[in-house]
Amino acid sequence: MADTNDMKTVTTSIVENEKNPYAYLERDDFTSEKYKIEVRGLPKHYGIGEFKKLLNEKLDLQLCKVKPPKKGSSSWLYVCFRSEECRQRAITTINGILWKNSKLTAQAAKPAPDPFVKRKLEEESSNKRLKTDAEDPNCSPMDRIKFSTTPLWNMPYLDQLELKQKEMKSILIKIGQRMVIESKALTDWVNSQRKLYDGLPCKLQNILSADITEAYRNKCEFTIGKDSEQSKIMIGFRLSAYASGSTAVGPIDDLCHIPKNMKIAVKILEIFIRESNLEPFNPVDHSGYWRQVTARTTRANHLMLIVGIHPQDLRSDELEKLKSQLRIFFETGKGVDAHVTSLYFQTIDKKSKGGESSDTLYHISGTKYIEETLLGMKFRVSPQAFFQVNTLGAEVLYKAAIDLAEPTMDTALLDVCCGTGTIGLCFSKHYGEVLGVEIIPDAIKDAKENAIKNDIINCEFFVGKAEDILLPVIQRTTKSNITAIVDPPRAGLHQKALLTLRKSKKLSKLVYIACDPGAAIKNLIDLARPTSKQYLGEPLVPVKAIAVDMFPHTKHCELILCLERLSKVTK
Repeated sequence: MADTNDMKTVTTSIVENEKNPYAYLERDDFTSEKYKIEVRGLPKHYGIGEFKKLLNEKLDLQLCKVKPPKKGSSSWLYVCFRSEECRQRAITTINGILWKNSKLTAQAAKPAPDPFVKRKLEEESSNKRLKTDAEDPNCSPMDRIKFSTTPLWNMPYLDQLELKQKEMKSILIKIGQRMVIESKALTDWVNSQRKLYDGLPCKLQNILSADITEAYRNKCEFTIGKDSEQSKIMIGFRLSAYASGSTAVGPIDDLCHIPKNMKIAVKILEIFIRESNLEPFNPVDHSGYWRQVTARTTRANHLMLIVGIHPQDLRSDELEKLKSQLRIFFETGKGVDAHVTSLYFQTIDKKSKGGESSDTLYHISGTKYIEETLLGMKFRVSPQAFFQVNTLGAEVLYKAAIDLAEPTMDTALLDVCCGTGTIGLCFSKHYGEVLGVEIIPDAIKDAKENAIKNDIINCEFFVGKAEDILLPVIQRTTKSNITAIVDPPRAGLHQKALLTLRKSKKLSKLVYIACDPGAAIKNLIDLARPTSKQYLGEPLVPVKAIAVDMFPHTKHCELILCLERLSKVTK
């Protein structure tokens, strides 16, 4: 147990930090706010990517991040660096340079106040508690968690599907409008499509979903913290955003999308954490230890837990002891009823000096991976590998994508952002060959093992950034025709990767799986732009689309679009 005087010191420190919105700058851990500059005089038209390229490549400035202002003019923005030396060099270098016929100026910028502390001080000065996000004085913590994580939980499911189908229609209408604005040459084609498809630029089929819509999530990342009264350690989800003035964690007991065995495991882990005498990590002053736990489950009742901790000042022998205690707890102790089949311990220090992440995974019990079944195939899933969070929904998604693609054996499938190879392997019997690309090495290892496990010999997988390795991968294909399938992160496909796909003469069709259809609009518009020096290759335009509800009871929905070369669809 901690010494009483030490506890008093920690409590005093927390109180002081909650009175000073700039106290975070005094901590040893890194924050880019310490070394921020303000750049003004930017040209009227420019891209953030262009600006980063100017700073990184042409001026050789080692920036940390670029932060556009939340509101107002685009003629200025913030740039953050990793040290005072880098900041001063940037100010000297940028001041007075001419970029796109605009003269730039740079100066040191005042760091932003801690949003949590700022909120608390505003409450004190107004002598009343400000309402936080999704907060109602009559709403219990459990209901607040429901509305923040599954906001459609009390809506009949058929109504949810109708709502999402309407949203997908509105997004397709926006795509059609943007296509006409960005490419006048597409006006006649888009208008003819609108007449055929009720105002849409392509046919939108009826929304699909899996038969099971409850307890469908096979992966969740939970926060370890304190309840709304700050009296009890709890594993769950944040009740509201940090900037809203709350760090409280709410329970997951009644959440309809989380499986029962995951809930049981989390409740059992709470016992271990309480008995460890180590406090949860405090995001206000960065004290404390326990940070998060990731849980993954499969149809075969495999359960993986990844328990994350900020090591703070714990010695290596203390960490080893903690790992051993955690292993014993789940193998033979109170945690045996959780039936954990794969256990990992993770040290997380994302705010280390210099801003570099120092996360480390340690396998401490059970198998190193879990195994899932998808469309009759078996897939191994490592701790950090991407796998669709709704397995039954993924089967619906992939079947729909295969139907839209209309595959043939004389065509090669290029699987971009392939993860553990699920899409490519599920498509492999419909294509002559499959080439997969993924940035995460462990995922590629899984993909190769999954191919062997399922006796599939026409698939190859390559590790690297899609924007860097797509061209040489495309050149490897032995087929004269390529269909690409992309399932990118929410931010969309990297521009360089997009341009590489578009200019590939062998590529005649592209299937785009958008987990955030609104964010995918830019990608889709760029694929349809007129041919130019930047956008080589013939435009790719949407011809068919279908929505798949992968996330029942939430507002999220996947949209699959099939794109083809313009000349093919205008014959």
